[in-house]
Amino acid sequence: MSSEVRRILSILAHPDDESFGMGGTLALYAQKGVQVYLVCATRGEVGEVEPQMLKGFASIGELREHELRCAADKLGLAGVYFLGYRDSGMIGSADNRHPRALAAAPLDEVTGKVVQYIRQLRPQVVLTFDPIGGYRHPDHIAIQKATAKAFYAAGDPQAYPGDREPYQPAKLYYHTIPRRFLRWAVRLMPLFGRDPHHFGQNQDIDLASLVTEDFPIHARIDYRAVLDLKMDASACHASQGGMGLAGGPWFLRFASRLASGRDDFMRAYPPAEAGLRERDLFSGLNGRG
Repeated sequence: MSSEVRRILSILAHPDDESFGMGGTLALYAQKGVQVYLVCATRGEVGEVEPQMLKGFASIGELREHELRCAADKLGLAGVYFLGYRDSGMIGSADNRHPRALAAAPLDEVTGKVVQYIRQLRPQVVLTFDPIGGYRHPDHIAIQKATAKAFYAAGDPQAYPGDREPYQPAKLYYHTIPRRFLRWAVRLMPLFGRDPHHFGQNQDIDLASLVTEDFPIHARIDYRAVLDLKMDASACHASQGGMGLAGGPWFLRFASRLASGRDDFMRAYPPAEAGLRERDLFSGLNGRG
């Protein structure tokens, strides 16, 4: 991309999504001098927290924002922004119906907020969840839909008018969990006394149900050089287990080794040709800034 400033915008739902998910990729590009930004839709208010962890914090949301800013520092992010919605909890919970819940917010409203951040930050590359939000969390799905819509609308001067000039990013990617990893995890977890149908800090993730879902992989980013930064960022989220895909410290280390320190992405735009496998999210963007 010649000498132009390179920017990535990751748009996610909760504090910890950035570290437990695509944190390796974010850290890798930040270390390479890319300006990496995060828009977080909620402050994770519904997450369960041990009472002693709340000492010095007025609320769970305040604690989890603090943890996110710690993680952002470890990852080298250039900026963190919040949309101000409330955590909706897992599917079917009463929190889904809270008036400020992200999952209950109109899609156009959320899209409009995301559009303004795209126009403000002007990233060439936008990252978010896959269409099932990784593991079907309603907030993940809601922000994924809004991000996908905002990506195409941001360059349209007639769409979501605001103070910023229209701007069209060049590439849109969805981060996805490798199905090979999931299959191995589902098989091996019972050996460690863990139920793959009830995984995570709150036991509300059914990993076994995700094995049948599949998405094409168009980009694979090797972040082994910054694996320690991903671990350090994950450790900031102590209220959510400290490390791991909403699990314990041992599981992230195991999962990261099993996945060989790589993040997988589906390229949503530009449309991917058959057999595409990129090693750099900026590939093909010569001179684009």
